[in-house]
Amino acid sequence: MNKTVNINLGGMFFHIDEDAYQKLTRYFDAIKRSLSKSSGQEEIIKDIEMRVSELLTEKQKTEKHVVTLREVDEVITVMGQPEDYIIEEDGPNTTNNYNNYSAPTSSRKLYRDKDNGMVGGVLAGLGHYFGIDKVWLRIFLLILVLAWGTGVLAYIILWIVMPEAITTSEKLEMTGEPVTISNIEKKVREEFENVSGKIKNADYDKFGNQVKTGAERLGSGFSDFITTVFKIFAKFLGVILIMGGLTVLVLLFIGVFTLGTSVSMDFPWQSFIEAGNFTDYPIWSFGLLMFLAVGIPFFFMTLLGFKLLAPNMNSIGNIAKYTLLALWLIAVSIAISIGIKQATAFAVNGRTVQKETLNLKPTDTLLIKFKHNDYFAKDVNDRNEFMVTKDSLNNDIIYSNDVHIRIEKSDEKYAYIQIDKEAKGKSLTEAKKRSEAIRYGYKIIGNQLILDNYFITDAKNKFRDQEIEITLYLPEGTLFKTDSSVQDYDWSNDEFFNLHYSSDNYTYKVEGSKVKCLDCPADENEHNDVDESDNESNITINENGVTIESDSVVKTKKNFKELKINKDGIIIKTE
Repeated sequence: MNKTVNINLGGMFFHIDEDAYQKLTRYFDAIKRSLSKSSGQEEIIKDIEMRVSELLTEKQKTEKHVVTLREVDEVITVMGQPEDYIIEEDGPNTTNNYNNYSAPTSSRKLYRDKDNGMVGGVLAGLGHYFGIDKVWLRIFLLILVLAWGTGVLAYIILWIVMPEAITTSEKLEMTGEPVTISNIEKKVREEFENVSGKIKNADYDKFGNQVKTGAERLGSGFSDFITTVFKIFAKFLGVILIMGGLTVLVLLFIGVFTLGTSVSMDFPWQSFIEAGNFTDYPIWSFGLLMFLAVGIPFFFMTLLGFKLLAPNMNSIGNIAKYTLLALWLIAVSIAISIGIKQATAFAVNGRTVQKETLNLKPTDTLLIKFKHNDYFAKDVNDRNEFMVTKDSLNNDIIYSNDVHIRIEKSDEKYAYIQIDKEAKGKSLTEAKKRSEAIRYGYKIIGNQLILDNYFITDAKNKFRDQEIEITLYLPEGTLFKTDSSVQDYDWSNDEFFNLHYSSDNYTYKVEGSKVKCLDCPADENEHNDVDESDNESNITINENGVTIESDSVVKTKKNFKELKINKDGIIIKTE
């Protein structure tokens, strides 16, 4: 039967038998002797006691559990034997010589690392636990804050539930290092030397000769606050620069391999870009040029972001910097040259004119309408100003609904239609040739004028602002009707022909100075007769008649015959 002893070890109460107690006492005495010359001996002993206390607590099954000699031996095995190594105090060659002893590995525990953290040490602790650089965790946290706003809440919750690594043992557990006497002594010595170094570097003469006033201390504190704010802002700005730079670089990289390269598929925008390409260079070369001209500045912007987050990050070197700068200057110069040439491709306007007479009888009413092609559009309202597609024979073509019609008064005694095909180019010859290549159709069937609402041209002719201008010249007295489709293509001068959109059944007549709607409702046609002049008018009623005068001209002057006033209003009769 062994005697038991009650001890307090590392703030914890234990029941331990006498043999185990004596061995544990001898163990701590040996540790103290081995650390007699070490800096921070008391701190090391305290951490070792706390670690032994933690190991013994893990072995307790009940509150009345008695620590045995076997359990003390197991703890000593984990912590290591002091006599198994020699600790040399000074010199760069300080070594720990183990005699066939290796400390068991230890798993990481989750603590807050306030020493290396910016606020509460949460991200630094997570970085130790998962083996990730805390910079990336800070970037991820900012993304959560900006995208969903949950980053702040998550940080506060982790701050509450994660304990802070205070003791040396906890700091070793946080980094996954075995909590042994050797590691504890090493950790304490490092911290002690850091504090000693700061004290040695302090300029005591300077501080001894200066006595700070309350205002100076306040100013110093305010300066520290401003510095901290700028540091946080710099980190935030660094994340923004990194996110923006990497996004642009990825998009540019994808663009290089989706612009006509042999490894790419046919993307929808390839034909669109090819239609505007005026050179014989492959499209992928423009993607590469854009990648260099735009990507290099964003690459340096990304590097700046990383530098703001990690000031100690190594530079890419002067050779790389100057090489990228030279490539950027070359790419920008070529891009400017291409831009100038591209502008000249639209410098001159070319036009091809086609005319045809409309054989209308004086009693005919001309019917005007637009029609679509079922192969290119689902109905007449399905419009596209510019589209690269294929025709029924599978040829690449440019399709466009850039078609307009104007109704004008004919100087001749007959009606006729004029089709202007227009296109641009770097020279008049090229522009005219491109306009001649436009394919546009219309039909004259009896008294009907049926116009295509589109035109096409071969894709090899490129897109150069091609358009169709239709002018319908009608002599005075001509009657005509418009289909509802005309309203989307009518570019007529409203002072001559004002198309009424509410119906396609109205009949129009060409008169001397304008086109008149014969059967439009009064409220729709009255704008043709109302004088919009702001001049003041005077109305005089006497025995000489009714006189209406304005500031500029006399509008009406008739003899007065009869004036009646009754429930229907005022009735004026004139001769």
